[in-house]
Amino acid sequence: MKQAALFAWIGIADLKASRGVSSAGAGPICQAAKKLSFTNLYLLSDHPRADAEAYRSWLSKQAASEIKIIPAKLSSPTCHAEIYEHAIKAIETVKKAHKHEALSLTYHLSPGTPAMASIWLLIGKTIHPARIIESSAQQGVQVVDFPFELSADYLPSITKTEDDELIRLTLGLPPVAPEFDAIIHRCDAMKRLVAKARRLALHDVPVLLLGESGTGKELFARAIHTTGKRNGKPFIAVNCGAIPQELFESEFFGHEKGAFTGAVQARAGYIEQADCGTLFLDEVGELLKAAQVKLLRALQDGIVQRVGASKPLKIDIRVIAATNCDLVQDVADGNFREDLFHRLAVGVLQIPPLRERKGDLSLLIEHVLEKINQKKSEHPGWKHKKISAGAKNIMLQHPWQGNIRELINTLSRAAIWVPGEIIQAEDIKEALFSAGRATPQNDCILNRPLGEGFCLSELIAEVSKHYLKRAIEEAKGNKTLAAKLTGLPNYQTFINWMNKHKVSF
Repeated sequence: MKQAALFAWIGIADLKASRGVSSAGAGPICQAAKKLSFTNLYLLSDHPRADAEAYRSWLSKQAASEIKIIPAKLSSPTCHAEIYEHAIKAIETVKKAHKHEALSLTYHLSPGTPAMASIWLLIGKTIHPARIIESSAQQGVQVVDFPFELSADYLPSITKTEDDELIRLTLGLPPVAPEFDAIIHRCDAMKRLVAKARRLALHDVPVLLLGESGTGKELFARAIHTTGKRNGKPFIAVNCGAIPQELFESEFFGHEKGAFTGAVQARAGYIEQADCGTLFLDEVGELLKAAQVKLLRALQDGIVQRVGASKPLKIDIRVIAATNCDLVQDVADGNFREDLFHRLAVGVLQIPPLRERKGDLSLLIEHVLEKINQKKSEHPGWKHKKISAGAKNIMLQHPWQGNIRELINTLSRAAIWVPGEIIQAEDIKEALFSAGRATPQNDCILNRPLGEGFCLSELIAEVSKHYLKRAIEEAKGNKTLAAKLTGLPNYQTFINWMNKHKVSF
């Protein structure tokens, strides 16, 4: 069952209504709760706890919805930064609790201060899309038709204090190197991560980078290498998952001429090529157990011997390894050697996925698009690309399972396909791939078995309700736009369909 949630701040008019003040009427929240169907009411309150609880008790007798009071202490009822933080926290907490359920959001503009209304409007048109309503005694409850596109995923808080951990990490560090400047970020999590990486760069110890595919592990590895004492020495990157078991020794340790069939000349292996520099072992978790043993021995002894050679070679390398696997679990399962894990995991950095880097996505979109424009500027007829607010909103709401790599590829496709200067929302939708997102079986309406239990009229009504509800949600309550989305000629026809199939909004 789809959950319908209303978010609102409790206003003075609401409290007066609960106390029986006739001029307040039912109050904006109660008016909306009676008019529209909500399974849950999430009410933020800056009022004394006793007042908020008294209001909840009164409202529970007026509306059938489940009511939750969310205390939200403000230094001022017009402090936009604090209002934003409390609203975002409330929405994200509720969405997390309902992550396995369909959840329809509505924000109420009328209760509370104008500052509260402006924040609901900003959130509802950007990072957490929702239907937006307002109400009055004269006009009743209405869906707000806001015809402008907004885009925002980062609003810095003027109330935030200094990050003590970040200050501690950066004490004694030299100025930021250009290599770390290439890691585009502004969120606190990434600031702390970069500070840790800069500190590790000064110490010639092995580093293990953990993170999902496409999060920028090699970018961190190169920054650590070029900022450390081995700068100017070789940086050899190896994809461990791409080397067949039978070629491991030849690829990592090298071989002499004639050592085996096809060895027409001597070749230095990856470890020898990295001598005095850094060996970057990408996807180290893909190494088979036999290869792990041989690699561990070479790293412990600091010696390699080419296949077919009679004498070993002394080597001096720094190892930076990376994986998207859970190496700790792999060690527990016996799939990765514990001694090799401890050899690699001296300095460990966990790189967060893009979806957890709050505030970074908009910055990365602009940076990547500028890089694409610079690269393509020499192409005849190329027009400098910009991205619309609507297109950016689509990107801000996307989960980015492929992280930064997926972001770069998506923007590249969109920029190439668009002949003009502006990348619109539809262009981004076409450029996004939905790999791995299978359509639920219960959404299929074709090829259902005929006979007992099958009713064509009920099936048609089910499909109509489904798409009517989707249209009104995607159109944020704008009936004209909803009619266009469903291919109906005008908003009056759309309303007739809604009445026919008993769909409310």
